[in-house]
Amino acid sequence: QVQLVESGGGLVQPGGSLRLSCAASGINFSAYIMGWYRQYPGKQRELVAGITSNGSPRYVDSVKGRFTISRDNAKNTMYLQMNSLKPEDTAVYYCNADLTTSIGTPLRRYWGQGIQVTVSS
Repeated sequence: QVQLVESGGGLVQPGGSLRLSCAASGINFSAYIMGWYRQYPGKQRELVAGITSNGSPRYVDSVKGRFTISRDNAKNTMYLQMNSLKPEDTAVYYCNADLTTSIGTPLRRYWGQGIQVTVSS
């Protein structure tokens, strides 16, 4: 049974920091491209940051320089360090795991249950 379990969300003041974690089980974690998505009410889920199996990160422009994605393949865990948080970062954040072929053909996709991040004074 595949599980992606997010933790670390909550309420923080503008300018503050949070670190999200995603603990994976039931998959060969090191083989998966991992990512963090967020979803605003009434909107589609959007990619925030992704990290390849060998640790190469990418970010959406709005979080570059503020968020850092990382992974620990030995612990089957991915992280998102969020600094200088803004009210517009308020959303539900989802952990994502994608398995693809060497040429990018999708094979499997899994999601966590989501975790609320609220940035407010």
